[in-house]
Order: sequence, then C-alpha cells, then structure tokens
Amino acid sequence: MKVAFATVDGLHVNAHFGWAKMISVYEVTQDECHRVTDYEFAGNLSEDGNEDKLGPKLDAIQDCAILYVAAIGGSGAARVVAKNIHPVKVAETEAIDGILLRLQDVLRRTPPPWLRKALNKDKERIFDFEDEVAHG
Repeated sequence: MKVAFATVDGLHVNAHFGWAKMISVYEVTQDECHRVTDYEFAGNLSEDGNEDKLGPKLDAIQDCAILYVAAIGGSGAARVVAKNIHPVKVAETEAIDGILLRLQDVLRRTPPPWLRKALNKDKERIFDFEDEVAHG
C-alpha cells in the first residue's frame, strides 16, 4: 500500500497538510518499504480558507491509503476521507522511518479494522451472486 507523509524536510512528519511544501510517498508492505516519490508544492500555502491549494495535494495522494500529518483542517480532512484515504495526525514531530517500522510491525500482526480497510483500498470487491444463491 502507499502511504503519504506531510513533511518540511523529507525526514519527519512535521507539516500541516494544507501548508505542506512537500509530501513524501512510500510503498509499504510487511516486509519492505521504499520511497516512491516526493511531491513539492509552491505558492502561498499558509493562507487559511484557500481551498484551491488542496487540489494538487489530493491529486498527488489519490492512490495512497494513509496520510500522516502534523495537523489538518476540517475541510482538508473531509476531502482526504472522501478519497478513501485514512488521515493520521501525529501528536508531535515524528521521524518517518520510525512510523514506517511501526506500521510494518502492525502489518505483520493483526492490523486493526481501519488499517485492514486501508489495505483493501485498491482491491476490487468481488461478490459472487451465483455462490450466494447456491448457498444462501
């Protein structure tokens, strides 16, 4: 699954989603993880109420399952959730590497329901109507 991090320096989750000048995206499995890309954003990102700044960020993370942020506004959170991306707010500046290691550890065990849902984000739901009729 892909995981996004709002960051100032590419090393820590330390940026507000709307104000982030960079979002780093990683591919994560229980056995490995690697950085896929860094998206950089310019312009007046700190202006509250400027919803236009969120569009390019939402496009950048559209195939991610989880978004880690230092902070996120209500409107931004609603738009992230509407794209089936689970936002996670960190309590204080945290190293991306540490989050990745903990995430992999959780994936090796029994992930909580929200994470199982995130893992299935890109998987097609298949419902076999014939099987349901035969056994229903």
